[in-house]
Amino acid sequence: MSPELITHISSGVRGALAEDVGSGDLTAALVPANQRATATIITRDGAVVCGQPWVKEVFRQLDAGILLEWHLGEGEDATKDQTLCTLNGPARPLLTGERTALNFLQTLSAVASASRACAEAVAGTRARILDTRKTIPGLRLAQKYAVRIGGGTNHRMGLYDGILVKENHIVAAGGIASAVSRAREQGSGVLLEVEVENLTQAEEAMAAGADRLLLDNFSVGLMREAVALRDRQAPHTTLEASGSINFETLRPVAETGVDFISIGALTKNIRAVDLSMRFRFL
Repeated sequence: MSPELITHISSGVRGALAEDVGSGDLTAALVPANQRATATIITRDGAVVCGQPWVKEVFRQLDAGILLEWHLGEGEDATKDQTLCTLNGPARPLLTGERTALNFLQTLSAVASASRACAEAVAGTRARILDTRKTIPGLRLAQKYAVRIGGGTNHRMGLYDGILVKENHIVAAGGIASAVSRAREQGSGVLLEVEVENLTQAEEAMAAGADRLLLDNFSVGLMREAVALRDRQAPHTTLEASGSINFETLRPVAETGVDFISIGALTKNIRAVDLSMRFRFL
């Protein structure tokens, strides 16, 4: 785990606890201060488990004496009604951290589960599943971590570590060749990708020396033509399919020979995994 992600987890948890706990948990204060408890986290859905570092950090920040025992590893498949984790410690911080911990776990497990399903759907092809920047504000690093746990691949993290030349950039720059040339002049050394809407633009972007082409809303037939064009004219250029791709169309798109398929729904259209936390007071 990178230092950047560790810092992100710590600050993200701190912010989530602050918005939930505020000046203090008034309801947990009804429980005696010396009361201890055991709690279990149970999933009501089959899911890929993801978010354990966030759960651990929630309870560490509330009370470092709380002990967690995970019954499944990060990235493992859980079945419906399976116990994921057992926690032991003071009852008050366990109660206080319940919702924040589950919020992280249910959201990241949902992203990982969707990524796993898509990755498995394209298995055996050359295509890899990519995420996008369509993430929940403040949770980008977390959601992209979950995509990796599920078997997907990260696209650029933000506007600072990759160049994606889209329609508006092309118009403002005076054309694809001009936009690519200006991007190269920056000397950033990052991936340079150009969004294209037809085969004519694809050929122009290849000739201009783009590293990757984003095939925007191409039909399956046009994707095959773009792959053939790439293989003839620019074999080192990679192709990314994007736009209106769902689980039903995923395999046919992958079988065209594209290198990547980007799916915004991995992080923006997720349904949280149904989790619950059961308590036993000692």
